[in-house]
Amino acid sequence: MFFLKQNMCLDDTPESDLFAKYLLEVGAGKNSNPDGTVTLYPSMRCGDTVDSLIDAIYPGIAQGEKPDVYFKDRTLLSCKNDDVDDLNMDILTKFPGEEKVLRSADSIVTDRGVAIDYQPYPVEYLNSLNASGLPLARLALKPGCPLMLLRNLDPSNGLCNGTHMILLRIKPHVLEYRILGGDGKTVFIPRMSIEPSEGDIHIPLSRRQFPVRLAFAMTINKSQGQSVQNVGLDLRTSVFSHGQLYVALSRCTSASRIKVLFPEKEKGTNTPNIVWEQILAGIT
Repeated sequence: MFFLKQNMCLDDTPESDLFAKYLLEVGAGKNSNPDGTVTLYPSMRCGDTVDSLIDAIYPGIAQGEKPDVYFKDRTLLSCKNDDVDDLNMDILTKFPGEEKVLRSADSIVTDRGVAIDYQPYPVEYLNSLNASGLPLARLALKPGCPLMLLRNLDPSNGLCNGTHMILLRIKPHVLEYRILGGDGKTVFIPRMSIEPSEGDIHIPLSRRQFPVRLAFAMTINKSQGQSVQNVGLDLRTSVFSHGQLYVALSRCTSASRIKVLFPEKEKGTNTPNIVWEQILAGIT
């Protein structure tokens, strides 16, 4: 039997060893305040506005094209899809270049998977629907921006759900990308019909759109398994499920490179930490 005892995501320094112990305490719900919050490092506070968080993680984002490593080494995390979409649009507005809006074709499908001839719902309503893993009906893009793939298209060639890419060119029926990291392979991805997971939306929606989303920011849940050099956390909406705060904090290799945006009323660095101790019972 083998035991994994060394955190390979952290720098091998005394500071990182202390941070690793701190992360374990956060994950176990230890050292919490009486009100159920946990105190983050004072150095993590970056300001009181969204712009201050963006500037801390994406310095100089408005000044010309960036190398791939710039986007590979940084990300913003938030708890909710709506907040992530807002952050992505805020950064895209700052990002240089001409914006191109790609709109989806939404329809209702029958039990046999065929789109019906009439639409019982207004198109505007169908376009407003959103769910995890579903591309936006209104997809705003600029050449050079980072994107995340939402489907497993060709795993053997690196096109998996969660793959990060850089947009190169926008065509009417296909987008040209460069995979972020690795050998920088160039790929072409067409529009496709995508249906949300059962139970995510109460109607049988089919959305024909490019299977990507902007990747300046992502949800905490989507970030699991990734490690980056610089992480910004939007905690204006606090975590709401077991282990979310631990996952968010452990995406970065050093506490000094984590910046947090707290709610306006929070003048310190306290934030709720959700831990179900029953799940951890018996684990040493």
